[in-house]
Amino acid sequence: MLVILSGVAGAGKDTIKKEIIKRMENVKSIPSLTTRSPREGDIPGETYIFLSREEFEEKIRNDEIYEYDIHHNNYYGTSKKILNEASKEGIIIKDIDVNGTEALKNTLKDIKIVTIFLRVPKEELKKRLENRVDKPSEGEIILRLNRFDYEESRINLYDYVLKNDNLEKTVNIIEEIIKQESKN
Repeated sequence: MLVILSGVAGAGKDTIKKEIIKRMENVKSIPSLTTRSPREGDIPGETYIFLSREEFEEKIRNDEIYEYDIHHNNYYGTSKKILNEASKEGIIIKDIDVNGTEALKNTLKDIKIVTIFLRVPKEELKKRLENRVDKPSEGEIILRLNRFDYEESRINLYDYVLKNDNLEKTVNIIEEIIKQESKN
């Protein structure tokens, strides 16, 4: 089973994903491919697989990627090989944008997909972005906030839509969703 977490930058996807993995032994994450530079706390091969633009585009040409998109001037995508191997071993939780979610829902037919969209009020989101450890520039914050309305307009793609205003509550709800969905 693949559990997809989506929401705008700063919605808490990564924090929630890490908490779920800590609490549920049968759930793991797989790294996305990206052309962005590593940030503080990134573990190459674990949080992301960092590629040059040329390497990423070669993977696209070779049909090695299920879905990809460009965000904030960098490619992000899901490796077919990594997802296929990991799906044989248990439940995968992955944060993917709305375009990637739609692409995976349309492409993957042999893997159960559960989609969860995390909502955060725009004002709260701006505060979270301004207080991030990686300290995005004002331009990056504006770029991310500009995507807010587009991401929100796509929530009809999702099985579950949760307001993420309390980490513990949100993690508990997602944990229950995973338990219930893995029984079906």
